[in-house]
Amino acid sequence: METEIIVGLDIGTTKIAAIVGSRNELGKIEVLGYGRSESIGVRRGVITNIENTVQSIQAAVKEAETRSGVNIRTVNVGIAGQHIRSLQHKGNMIRRNPESEISQDDLDTLTSSMYNLAMSPGEKIIDVIPQEYTIDGESGVPKPRGMTGHQIEANFHIITGQTSAAMNILKCVQKAGYNVENMILEPLASSESVLSEEEKEAGVVLVDIGGGTTDIAIFLDGIIRHTAVIPFGGDIITEDIKTGCSIIKKHAEDLKVKFGSALARENKNEEVVAIPGLRGRDPKEITLKNLANIIQARMEEIIEYIYQEIKSTGLEKRLIGGIVLTGGGAMLKHIKQLTQFMTGMDTRIGYPNEHLASTVTEEITSPMYSTGIGLVMMGLKRAENQSSFTNESNSTAAEEGSTPTPVVKPSQKGKGIRDWFDRFFQEGIK
Repeated sequence: METEIIVGLDIGTTKIAAIVGSRNELGKIEVLGYGRSESIGVRRGVITNIENTVQSIQAAVKEAETRSGVNIRTVNVGIAGQHIRSLQHKGNMIRRNPESEISQDDLDTLTSSMYNLAMSPGEKIIDVIPQEYTIDGESGVPKPRGMTGHQIEANFHIITGQTSAAMNILKCVQKAGYNVENMILEPLASSESVLSEEEKEAGVVLVDIGGGTTDIAIFLDGIIRHTAVIPFGGDIITEDIKTGCSIIKKHAEDLKVKFGSALARENKNEEVVAIPGLRGRDPKEITLKNLANIIQARMEEIIEYIYQEIKSTGLEKRLIGGIVLTGGGAMLKHIKQLTQFMTGMDTRIGYPNEHLASTVTEEITSPMYSTGIGLVMMGLKRAENQSSFTNESNSTAAEEGSTPTPVVKPSQKGKGIRDWFDRFFQEGIK
């Protein structure tokens, strides 16, 4: 059987990462290669400069091609940004032949009907995620395939975003010379790579702290319950350091990464770091205590936003798994302790290494690559589901004496984002 190779493209505010991966015989993700470039055309998860973003995408993908030896043509790209919204909706359908088994085609038809919901002008449905099904009044059915029934109902988690933001992502990827197979919400991708099924069942909050935004995904009983995007991330902390210490942004970022802490009490006044002066000026001395005070003030604000999102769902007391922090911002020293102190919830740092093969380099297991790894995992899952569905359809057709449909590679016969593009981008992008 041919091994499926998937490329995840994470277009972030501070970096663009391309990861090439496949699934090995043990079910783990084998990273064949990866590339990274500075993101100079994205602000708070939204593309603000097409040409700069195209150049950054090309640089990251070319590096991934060189390291993996794979000729990349199609990518699974993440979407995030403060324009992302989520809502819950219930849908239903009546089956013509209730005595026949419920097929994947039935479930896909019901899911596709949710894309017809009326949205505000300029806002479109990005993804529709089934949560649980009700078959002829019997609720709480997670996987109804193979059952019989007359009426199928389902609760859906619907993710919406600005049409222009999605079109700009598509335009940048296409101008860089690549095709988009799936467009995937970034917090869902991150949760795929760092959360266990047990945590999703028990109830857990995934918090992905990126450069421009902080993405949130809440799971309970194995079901996605809430998603949100907070328009603050690591970049605003860097800006605070730049202003508070009167230094340039590059030095502020270096200070944050090398010496930053989210808890001022863990630092001493006598601990000092010297910043080179500009054009012959004397070096500037900054105490780590003062640096931590600046960082803690902003992190407390971000964590308060996170906690408000959690409380707004009414699920706070039921989330036994607590909070899992990931993304580049999760690498900040003492952030776990501050989050735990402010929310009263168990907190851990999420690394994508649980699903990776043991042969991967240490760098790729960093929380900053959680989204990219998750995009590869979700791309593989969708490709495998499509392949399974195609084989199932061929098997059914053979049993009924009809001609089987030729198996089409998922990259040629994509679901998900293909449907979305067909619906809203029929004229294409000039």
